[in-house]
Amino acid sequence: MSNLIAIAYPDRETAEQVRRTLFEMQKEQLIALDDMVVVTRSEDGKVKLHQSASPAGVGAAGGALWGGLIGLIFLAPLVGMAVGAAAGGATGALSDVGVDDSFMKELGARLDSGGAALIVLVRRSTPDKVLPRIKEYGGGGLPTSLSGEAEESLREALGEPAQA
Repeated sequence: MSNLIAIAYPDRETAEQVRRTLFEMQKEQLIALDDMVVVTRSEDGKVKLHQSASPAGVGAAGGALWGGLIGLIFLAPLVGMAVGAAAGGATGALSDVGVDDSFMKELGARLDSGGAALIVLVRRSTPDKVLPRIKEYGGGGLPTSLSGEAEESLREALGEPAQA
């Protein structure tokens, strides 16, 4: 089961830096992520989601690969790639995996103007190695699916005062 963690930051650049740090830690096998999105709220109040990967793009790339391979069987690899890319792109655009978009937009509406939040769906992690590396960026905890004890540890690591 994955845990949903949302951390608010004063600006998008800080949230993006934390996202890059988490990508590095994922390469080091310190954390396994199912989804990671930066949510921003502009000065005029508009909420925007910045996905780490486009499902349509990933689907199109996979579809082109499989379409090309199947097209080789029928001696028409270019046609197979084109059909595969179109089908994969359409399927990817229609699929919504990870954190619900409406939830993220609702959460983004609660951010301060110009603020950002990093929303992460964590499959597994090594908290004693992950938390010290993201602590330096500060941030404030938002709603999570963690247990009370784990959420308190996260808040403490972010430098927030203890909850009463």
